[in-house]
Amino acid sequence: MPIKKVNAKIDFVASEHEILKFWNEKDIFNKRRELNKGKPKWSFIDGPITANNPMGVHHAWGRSLKDIYNRFKSMDGYELRYQNGFDCQGLWVEIEVEKELGFKSKRDVEEYGIEKFVNLCKERVQKYSSIQTEQSKRLGYWMDWDNSYYTMSDENNYTIWHFLKKLWGEGKVYRGSDVVPWSGRSGTSYSQMEIIEGRKLVAHKSVFVRFPIKNKKDEYLLVWTTTPWTLSSNVVVGVNIDLKYVKIRSNDGSIYYFANDNLKFKRLEKQFKDKKQWIDGVPKLKTLDQIFKERGGYEVIDIISGSDMVGWEYNGPYDDFKAQKELGGYPIIDNGLKKKSISAISQHKVIDPGKDGIGNNIVVSGEGTGIVHMAPGCGDIDHKVGNKNNLVNIAPLDDESKFIDKFGWLSGKVATDKETTELILNDLKERDFLVHVELYPHIYPHCWRSGDELVFRLVDEWYINMDWRDKIKKVVESINWIPDWGKGRENEWLDNMGDWMISKKRFWGLALPIWVFEDKSFYVVGSKEELKKLSVEGWEDFEGKSPHRPWIDKVKIKHPETGLIGTRIKDVGNPWLDAGIVPFSTLKYNTDRKYWSEWFPGDFVTECFPGQFRNWFYSLLAMSAELEGKAPFKTLLGHALVKDETGREMHKSWGNAIWFDDAAEKMGVDVMRWMYSTQNIEQNLLFGYGPADEVRKKVITLWNIYSFYATYASVDGFIPSKHRIDKKSITILDKWILAKTHLMIKNAREKMGQFRVDLFMKSFEIFLEDLSNWYVRRNRRRFWKSEDGKDKQNAYATLYHVLTHSIKVIAPVLPFLTETIYQNLVRNSEKDSLESIHLCDYPKENKAWIDEKLIRDVDALRKIVELGRSARNKSNQKIRQPLKKALYAIENDETSLFIERNREIILEELNVKEIERITNSDKLISYKIKPNLRTLGKKYGSGLKKIKLILENSSPTELVSEIQLQNKIVLKENKYVLTREDIFINTEPMEGFSAVNDGEITVGLSLKLDQNLIYEGLIRDLVRTVQNMRKDAGYAVEDRIDVSINLNGEIKDALVKFEHYFKTETLVVNILKKIPDADFSGEIKVGDQSYIIELKKTK
Repeated sequence: MPIKKVNAKIDFVASEHEILKFWNEKDIFNKRRELNKGKPKWSFIDGPITANNPMGVHHAWGRSLKDIYNRFKSMDGYELRYQNGFDCQGLWVEIEVEKELGFKSKRDVEEYGIEKFVNLCKERVQKYSSIQTEQSKRLGYWMDWDNSYYTMSDENNYTIWHFLKKLWGEGKVYRGSDVVPWSGRSGTSYSQMEIIEGRKLVAHKSVFVRFPIKNKKDEYLLVWTTTPWTLSSNVVVGVNIDLKYVKIRSNDGSIYYFANDNLKFKRLEKQFKDKKQWIDGVPKLKTLDQIFKERGGYEVIDIISGSDMVGWEYNGPYDDFKAQKELGGYPIIDNGLKKKSISAISQHKVIDPGKDGIGNNIVVSGEGTGIVHMAPGCGDIDHKVGNKNNLVNIAPLDDESKFIDKFGWLSGKVATDKETTELILNDLKERDFLVHVELYPHIYPHCWRSGDELVFRLVDEWYINMDWRDKIKKVVESINWIPDWGKGRENEWLDNMGDWMISKKRFWGLALPIWVFEDKSFYVVGSKEELKKLSVEGWEDFEGKSPHRPWIDKVKIKHPETGLIGTRIKDVGNPWLDAGIVPFSTLKYNTDRKYWSEWFPGDFVTECFPGQFRNWFYSLLAMSAELEGKAPFKTLLGHALVKDETGREMHKSWGNAIWFDDAAEKMGVDVMRWMYSTQNIEQNLLFGYGPADEVRKKVITLWNIYSFYATYASVDGFIPSKHRIDKKSITILDKWILAKTHLMIKNAREKMGQFRVDLFMKSFEIFLEDLSNWYVRRNRRRFWKSEDGKDKQNAYATLYHVLTHSIKVIAPVLPFLTETIYQNLVRNSEKDSLESIHLCDYPKENKAWIDEKLIRDVDALRKIVELGRSARNKSNQKIRQPLKKALYAIENDETSLFIERNREIILEELNVKEIERITNSDKLISYKIKPNLRTLGKKYGSGLKKIKLILENSSPTELVSEIQLQNKIVLKENKYVLTREDIFINTEPMEGFSAVNDGEITVGLSLKLDQNLIYEGLIRDLVRTVQNMRKDAGYAVEDRIDVSINLNGEIKDALVKFEHYFKTETLVVNILKKIPDADFSGEIKVGDQSYIIELKKTK
């Protein structure tokens, strides 16, 4: 079946749907798998997508990259597993189910029923995993969709049990009390990993509060806080013993102490000025100097050392609350402190908190006052200071972030509510503790799913002791990180992370396999089989169910050593355990070690960089380092974020979010994949319909090249198998594009093998431009001409070779368009061709075709054309006006010889009658050299005058020659050395010429026109008019026509002289005076005269 003509205009979206149908009906994916069965394995491990909502365009970037490399490896002859993953468990799913049910808190879930709630979570996961599956298919993402893994699966959960059991055996699992980020809305804590994800810029009402110093009448410590609710639980204040503190007397006689550096410190000055990290409507912050001046003024009494203040006692602002008086702390009591009759009030002193874990001072000057209020039950750093200094803990909040009993009028109020803050401020003001209130913009943690503001709360949680981090760091060293700075970022996280908090007080997630006993001991169960063996109650109810709450909660076990009966803790696991175990659970680590060993470690993983160093990458590395002592993958590719085309984050509430379905059906998936594949992975992708339109032009360029070939090959009945490339008779440009094609293939294999499709695509875009705007454009006449000679067959054979290789190279990136092209270009041309382009092998370069000298020579020739066009533009002479001569100056004799041999190309491209090489560019241009005063002034100062004088008295041509050869100019016995940036080189063309120089080549055009040149210019304009009319009339490229046109004056004389040229270019058979039934008519204007042109297709 011969190749078919195709329409130059294509509906990409409709075509993509046709290809999806073709793949499905012909089972192309499974045929590809069958082809590769038994070949070398390439193991890709998929980072699971959260099955909680439809896909956005940000998901599609990562999934496109995964598919591109999978397709490349598949075409290159590797066997793949093609297993997609769905992330199923965790708060992100629970929050959405709660929204659907209208729940406001964790207690609503408990009242509704955990079993019903968990089943709804499962149903939501199943719903959206199905939606995402169909969306991924639409993306062209080839996976074994009947074999996706789900992190809620029994296999995944029990493999995590195995991991935790091993750690427990090593003494690494423990229960500890700590102050952690807590969501009152969700009723759970957040790990160190998760908190960074929800950091937001907000403005809180911060306060300057005064603490009365005991035994010092009317003297106060000035403290500052952005969380006024924590004042209820103050225990101590901290100072820096190395700082100087100012003692001032205010207008009312009150004496205040605070850091001397802070008195006139301009707080957040840069942020306010740059409006970065700032919130509209928040006024500029005042200095302490301004605050006290506005209160009536002040005077400095003394400057003292922070060390002099240590030990001072004070009265706290909420010492009237019962909690402050509780011995040993409240509500968690330290019995040792209780026996010593120690309460928070009794510990109200100034202390030196020292340094943090990485050696930085905890108290610093700058923001605040240099005196830090510390509440060990309300802050993570404060808690560490409290442990170090044996302080009591006052933990005021319950799991809904409400004040508990013994906090007076605050009890029952939500700490983060604005109304609560206002009540506290009014109270402080009434009791004369408040000095100043302000709106303070800062980054504060929020729940990364529900969006509510977090508090810091003292709770019991379960942890993994990470004192074995060096084992993980060894694993990090063995990985190929792309970009390479990823390794440093991961090591930085490992150096600074704390222990891994693995528990959450929620419902839907990994049931932590920890059973506790009345003697305070605990036991970690490592498998379902072990659980059954140890169970003494509830097994019958649990059997046949998934290892989730509430079913697993019913199982009680007997401790194998003490014989005590234990119950499972109600906590579920950190969801990053779910994703981190997949290199083991999905590869049958516990059930088929042989299979696991064949596919482990993975060859490749890729995910979005921000956040994953402390999330998925970290959990993968940690779990693999513990279980096997080696990396779970060989190469990690990280990419940046997707933002809107203005650089803003995409948010549904802002109206700038783009959902995958919308983008796919409006711009087409191949356009999206082109955008993703060309994006520098280290930079955020600015995604939108505007950028998509620019990319579509490039996709259309590829289609137009194919359409051009298909149209003419169909007309001429070209059969590739009967006309192979004859290397001896093909043209220079044939050889050049073949060389470029195989160099492109070589580059593609290299960059794709390095997992840098973005670098390959940059070169492919250049190649496509060369193919379209140079090779095809330059060779159109070879396809147009009516005779079916050797040259025409070579043109067809060359373009067919280039196109078939090009679409196979780009097929992993553009799976739909290349399939569409292949089905007509190849399947209709080659009898024994494979059924799909995706069943083909990835091309290998033919070194015999790669002639790099030829490429350089043609590039030089093209440079002459480019400079010549630039010279023409400067002269305002349109390209259709022929000129007499082009002159060029070039150093390389071999290149010049090549140009002379291919002078016809330059003559035609520049529309000139002659070309001539000249030895010196100064025959075309003159130079003027001026010094760059800015750079030379810095380098030579007073010598600048001498340099100006030397330059003025030197030959500009010689100076230009010197800097071109040596990249510098040496003046006055090496005293002054000038680089290219030290001078300005201005050029002026010689009279009668327009000339341009790029440093290596100079091209000039003679601007003098004779009558013949003027005539030819007029005819070229006429040719263009008729060619445009042919298109508008809808004629096929091969259609021949008659034309009627009544001319006079110069244009008439021009047509007489160039009639043959006119007819050849426009496929005109007869020039008539009148056409009775014309198909189409138009108008041409020459000077002040307009002429009507009529066209009619001949039979």
